[in-house]
Amino acid sequence: MQTTALPADIGSEILVSTAFGPTPGLAATELPEPADPLSRWYRAVALGGQGRYAAARADLLISARTATEPGLRSLVESTRGSLLRQLGDHAGAAAFDGRAAAIAFGATGAARAEALADAYTGLAADALGTGRLALARTLLGRVRPLLADAPPRAEVRWHWVCAETALAGGEADRALPDALAAAALAAALPSVRHQVKSALLVAAATAATGDLAESAKLAERVDADCRENGLLPLRWATAMLRSGVAEPARARAAAGEAADHATRLRAWGGDIAPLGA
Repeated sequence: MQTTALPADIGSEILVSTAFGPTPGLAATELPEPADPLSRWYRAVALGGQGRYAAARADLLISARTATEPGLRSLVESTRGSLLRQLGDHAGAAAFDGRAAAIAFGATGAARAEALADAYTGLAADALGTGRLALARTLLGRVRPLLADAPPRAEVRWHWVCAETALAGGEADRALPDALAAAALAAALPSVRHQVKSALLVAAATAATGDLAESAKLAERVDADCRENGLLPLRWATAMLRSGVAEPARARAAAGEAADHATRLRAWGGDIAPLGA
């Protein structure tokens, strides 16, 4: 992957904007070469959000070898876990998230709160993915007191997994408020990616309440946002949701789109595990 050489401060701003800001779909070839381990982590996050898994893993491997600050080292491991979890390997992700939690205890202050919140939230999502709902809820309980000192994105992620845990437990009445809370918090952040994923969860929770027509409308909007912002993994997930809530003809079309998105993700190093595997 060829990258642009820019002054370190400008390059870092571009990477932050792509990872956690308004330009998540900036072409990979336009992302600057990172000047330090933190900037490299930003680029890995940006690439992962676009579905460029192989490139993201390569940056994370370098960051894991070069980062020295415990907070950043922990975030790198959490991100490695997140990429595996996106592809359905929750058990594999748990190894990275557990390592992230252990490393986070070496950090201090806000860095420790952010790193631990990410690690515990990741572990909760891993537990959820392997059917251990009680453990997921316990881990989410550990995150709550950390949120006061962690950045707002940590609370958004916490609400995501709270909503997903409620959905897995058949508690739509609890899932929707958490999804809506995530969307409200994300709306105040510059991160388009967090806004779009929160909207996807609102659509999923709405479906769980039984309002499939409204869920389908919401999911169509999310799909448009994913397309506009180059968020292929979220677009795949949205197509999967649309295939289950739309009227038959649109559902069949969405299923075909999901298959196409999965093929493209595989070409970028992301082999999505079959549902239920």
